[in-house]
Amino acid sequence: MGLRKYVQSLQSLRRRKSQRKNRRISQKQLRVIPKTIHYCWFGRNPLPPLAEKCIASWKKFLPEYEIVEWNEDNFPLDEFIFAKEALENRKFAFVSDVCRLYAMEKFGGIYMDTDVETLKSLDEFLHHSAFSGFENDDFVPTGIMASEKNGVWVRELLAYYDNKPFVNADGSMETTSNTFIITQMMKQKGFGMTNTFQEIPGYVAFYPNDYFCPKSYKTGKIELTKNSACIHHFAKSWIPRSARWRNIAKMKVMNLVGDRPVQFVIDLIKRR
Repeated sequence: MGLRKYVQSLQSLRRRKSQRKNRRISQKQLRVIPKTIHYCWFGRNPLPPLAEKCIASWKKFLPEYEIVEWNEDNFPLDEFIFAKEALENRKFAFVSDVCRLYAMEKFGGIYMDTDVETLKSLDEFLHHSAFSGFENDDFVPTGIMASEKNGVWVRELLAYYDNKPFVNADGSMETTSNTFIITQMMKQKGFGMTNTFQEIPGYVAFYPNDYFCPKSYKTGKIELTKNSACIHHFAKSWIPRSARWRNIAKMKVMNLVGDRPVQFVIDLIKRR
């Protein structure tokens, strides 16, 4: 190799090293969401095996992330009458609906249900002000959500629960699912339920369901792609065991005959 080619090769190597260094600095500067995972566990029962498996996957693929459990001891229930009344009635899922938003708004980070299994790092999504994804063509999921500290999106979601009771005046409970509530709020913001990437910069980004929710809630089928970072297993650990078994049986039947015939029968029974 001649001297000129040697010098050119050395200069090229230095440029590549400089570019890699600049990319690392740029990625660090672009990181908006902190490397913190929040999860909720109310009721003081032991974690089920699936939850332990999922948390183990977080530790495997997200070793640099701090993992924070929220429970009766560290969540300020007195600030949210909805959550306090839900806990008093042992409706833990609805306590979690409020707690996850509080944790993200107060500290920033990624919230995950205890039945969400990670498949790879989530670092590539941390440059957003907030992110989540689609569950299907009808809803956005709430099993995995993320936000920067004091983020506008999560602050608006949390405001929904301001001074809102869980127990209504007639004694009934406010058990509308948070997926429905947030989906309706996002429609009002102009997001279409199209299962495609959509973003309002500085607010929130939504990814197609194969990123965070490749398992069908209706059939239980998992369809992974190269994009898949998580699997939400829809364990529904807060509902009675008998109801969970009915849901599993429903999924098994749907796998055999499809979801439309099953849904037709369910709708027919409800109308009787």
